[in-house]
Amino acid sequence: MNKKLTILDIAKLAGVGKSTVSRVITNDPKVKPATREKVEQVIREYGYVPSKSAQSMRGGSQKVIGVIISRLDSVSENRAVSTMLSVLYGAGYDVVIMESQFSIEKTQEHLEVLKRRNVDGVIVFGFTGCDEDILLDWGHRAVVIAMDTQAISSINYDNQGVIQVALDHLSHIGAQDIAFIGVDPQDKTTGFARLSAYQSWCEANSRPINFATGQLSHESAYQLVDEVLSPTVQAIACASDTLALGVIKRLQELDRNDIHVTGVGGNELLSFLFPSVFSVDPGYDSAGEKAAQMLINQLSGHHIVTHLTQKPL
Repeated sequence: MNKKLTILDIAKLAGVGKSTVSRVITNDPKVKPATREKVEQVIREYGYVPSKSAQSMRGGSQKVIGVIISRLDSVSENRAVSTMLSVLYGAGYDVVIMESQFSIEKTQEHLEVLKRRNVDGVIVFGFTGCDEDILLDWGHRAVVIAMDTQAISSINYDNQGVIQVALDHLSHIGAQDIAFIGVDPQDKTTGFARLSAYQSWCEANSRPINFATGQLSHESAYQLVDEVLSPTVQAIACASDTLALGVIKRLQELDRNDIHVTGVGGNELLSFLFPSVFSVDPGYDSAGEKAAQMLINQLSGHHIVTHLTQKPL
């Protein structure tokens, strides 16, 4: 037998069609187990090894995963990506990382590039305005992080839970008048969901509601402090660690070291610089690991749409 065995040779030896051999090589789950075993036995016997380029032309597995993050400088997303990479590398996958910059157009462009490259699957960090429809063609080959979805598997953070944990902490240490600095409610997660959690908690605990919202930046939070600060305020809960940094700087300038501050993110640098600041960890590390494992399971034939909510740690 010629050493350069072709798919057609394998098909003749196994007594099946050429397309069936191709589906076996690309791990198509629709191939019957008995047929798969017959083809694989011939492949093992004759030592046939399909090239990556040939697999790519047929849309076969290259063991490559595309990851689309919203910002390369996002601490939270980088923490999730770090654990994600460990799982994917451990399973033998290479990873291509791309940045959406919160743009639905860029996200779609990236997905089209990844599709042309015939990557096995994608993990996408969602954002307000991101349309799930652009992922429908990927089906079980996609997982979304930080956004609720219907037809695509996803892992979302408990945006209400993280604020409740922070407020319960402040209440436990004796703070009665708690202000809140957040993100514009047009942002559905860090903005609307976390602000709503603050308002609901205050109403349930008969506390005054006092908040200001702006951009997700420490500069914005710095400027908002004066809007919520009053002689009775004992604490300021922030929707993120980034906002907490801006709040702390302004409080230091005002010599208001009596004000307790909380953030969301579990940022190690924040805790190192300001040990008194309480930061809730939404579980970014765990979410990245779970997303990678979820996608691997789906690519292995478990085509069940799954939705998980990552609880704060």
